[in-house]
Amino acid sequence: MNAIVAQGSHHLPKEVKIVEVGPRDGLQAEKTQVPTQTKIELIDRLSKAGFRNVEATSFVSPKWVPQMADAASVMSSIHRVDATIYSVLTPNMRGLEGAIEGLAQEAVIFGAASEAFSQRNINCSIEESVERFLPVARAAKAAGLRLRGSISCCFGCPYQGETPIAAVLDMIHRFADLGCDEIDLADTIGVATAGHVSSVVEAASKHFPIDRLSGHFHDTYGQALSNILAALQSGVSIFHSSVAGLGGCPYAKGATGNVATEDVIYLLHGLGVKTGVDLAQVIDAGDFISRAIGRDNGSKVGRATLARLENSACSI
Repeated sequence: MNAIVAQGSHHLPKEVKIVEVGPRDGLQAEKTQVPTQTKIELIDRLSKAGFRNVEATSFVSPKWVPQMADAASVMSSIHRVDATIYSVLTPNMRGLEGAIEGLAQEAVIFGAASEAFSQRNINCSIEESVERFLPVARAAKAAGLRLRGSISCCFGCPYQGETPIAAVLDMIHRFADLGCDEIDLADTIGVATAGHVSSVVEAASKHFPIDRLSGHFHDTYGQALSNILAALQSGVSIFHSSVAGLGGCPYAKGATGNVATEDVIYLLHGLGVKTGVDLAQVIDAGDFISRAIGRDNGSKVGRATLARLENSACSI
């Protein structure tokens, strides 16, 4: 087994940073209101598990995203771990003010590589969206926050079909000009395949440092893990995932959304790639949140491990 890992992993990064997005990107998709205390406990469990970056909440208008109305309470109540960066989504200046007051270390802005998606999602053109983020980016930098730019629909759009690589590169340049420390290549609807991922990453890495590019893959078509492997082999060492696979895909009925963190860690550890994250604690956190909000655990690794533990407990 070790020989296989050693042979196959000479091109892979030795270590990967996982950005845990369950508390924000995952829970935001839940229709029923998740109690604030449950969100706090989830973040605390994830911090203890060793994540270096947790996307905790979003400072957006409660009118648009009622699930995130308790952002200030969440940020003031979590038990912070020194080694962990707590990120929040900040779509405008009011959001950034909330992030600064909430002692977030990273502000996240977001745009799309697809004009149609930008219009449908945030009701403005790509050009206008970047203009809106200019004061937010400047203020975030002035306040000493890290700045992350997330690009939706890097591989495909529900309205326009496949996204041209030139459109992705255009957004990378715009976000780099805003001073982004990290840029996410997001497969928002989960349509990417491994070869496509390699092509986009290769092109992107010529325009922005590869160690500051991250992969955000959805599992709608069951391709997320193979896409992560393709991105890894292309030199990407930052990936986003969601504990227990929290977060559905709003564009495909019954389809899954975010790739499950447990499954990603299992893949990485199997390749001999370090994450600094304790898989057993993540599986516990996934079990906790799935039970707390009454939904099926979306992680195959989580479900298999919990079933195995239950069976061995029964046979004692």
